[in-house]
Amino acid sequence: MALSKVDFNNINVTPAASKALKWNASANGFETGDIGGNMVLLSTQTASSSANLTFASGIDSTYKEYQFHFTDIHPANNEDFTVNFRDGSTAYDATKTTTFFHAQHNEAGNYTNFAYQTGSDVAQGTGVATIARKIGTGNDESCAGILHLFDPANTTFVKHFFSRAFAYQNISAQYNSDNFGAGYCNVTAAIDGVQFAMASGNIDAGVIKMYGIL
Repeated sequence: MALSKVDFNNINVTPAASKALKWNASANGFETGDIGGNMVLLSTQTASSSANLTFASGIDSTYKEYQFHFTDIHPANNEDFTVNFRDGSTAYDATKTTTFFHAQHNEAGNYTNFAYQTGSDVAQGTGVATIARKIGTGNDESCAGILHLFDPANTTFVKHFFSRAFAYQNISAQYNSDNFGAGYCNVTAAIDGVQFAMASGNIDAGVIKMYGIL
């Protein structure tokens, strides 16, 4: 069987933002196109003593999954980092049911814990969903992680989400806290907005990036 050669001088590899390269229809060159699994950066929010970080646009039927990557979230108060969702109105109060648990280990090495947190869940309510508990306020204390939101524009099924966050937790000692949150917005209306905030006080600093997943 003969091997076909590609003349690299005639291959079009012109790049485009957030695109992948694929063979064109004639199989004699490349073109840009969407490939499943690609992440497309849609929006960036940066906190500076902010009451919240809100993504009020860009969440629609274009993508079946949206990811929110948060980095160096630093609170003004020693408080929980939370999220809530908008379902077509102006308020971020979509009815939801959630679950939350975490693992802990302190710097002294004399305390470990793995537990479900009954005070950090929601049962068919409009309150916030917990992402990370009691983040410390020290200069080097913060949290980071990812929130996944699935098919928010669907008007038939509930809208599922889950989060994984890692926090420097400072209650009575310095802890590493590995936080697991999950739930669903129990509404048939589309989810068209996502808002992040501390349970009390401002987000002193931090960055959140919203991605669409192809």
